Amino acid sequence: MANTNGAFGLRPIGVVGQAANTTGMTEYRIAYNNSNAIYQGSPVIPLAAGVIDIVGAAAGGTVGLVGVFWGCEYVSSTTGEKIFSNYWPGSGADSNHPVKAFVYDNPMQSYIICSSASLTNEATARTHVFMNANFAAGTSGSTTTGISSATLAVGTIATTAALHLRIMGIQENPSSSDFTAAGIPIIVRLNNSFMSPNGAIVAGTPSTTGL
Repeated sequence: MANTNGAFGLRPIGVVGQAANTTGMTEYRIAYNNSNAIYQGSPVIPLAAGVIDIVGAAAGGTVGLVGVFWGCEYVSSTTGEKIFSNYWPGSGADSNHPVKAFVYDNPMQSYIICSSASLTNEATARTHVFMNANFAAGTSGSTTTGISSATLAVGTIATTAALHLRIMGIQENPSSSDFTAAGIPIIVRLNNSFMSPNGAIVAGTPSTTGL
């Protein structure tokens, strides 16, 4: 039986520990001439230019993650109207106005992400809890819905601390409980968060110059 879950990137669900779950976002900037589409639910990285961008590779790349992109606000270069969008399309912003991005950046935020492939069975899936993994299709998404198509790459699951995701558990979901198929909802948090006190301290190489 196929699972009803499709790929949707990372969706916030809570925080690790006993802290209050505000699920709050922080405003960042995207360069107005950044041609990389950034989808809702996509992991994003800091650039040395003081702006954010989508991860540098489908699996995540090597730069610590700021957090998860959830939407943006910008002024259209053609109509002059303010646009509110759940994804950054990679063009269309007036250079005289900032492109504001809203990001879930709490390093203790937990998320749901779908498995990219079969986990064999529930017993095997449980052995992956507290292990690490990378993204599959971390840079992809739909221009129709604006939603990320990132999933957790099952083939990367390992103890390697450099992988971007820490598996914290498996969400119970009767409509997505077939462990022999893709789409199992996995609870994760971001490893090596740029916003963590012991996270990466160097931002990525700037790919754009406009602010």
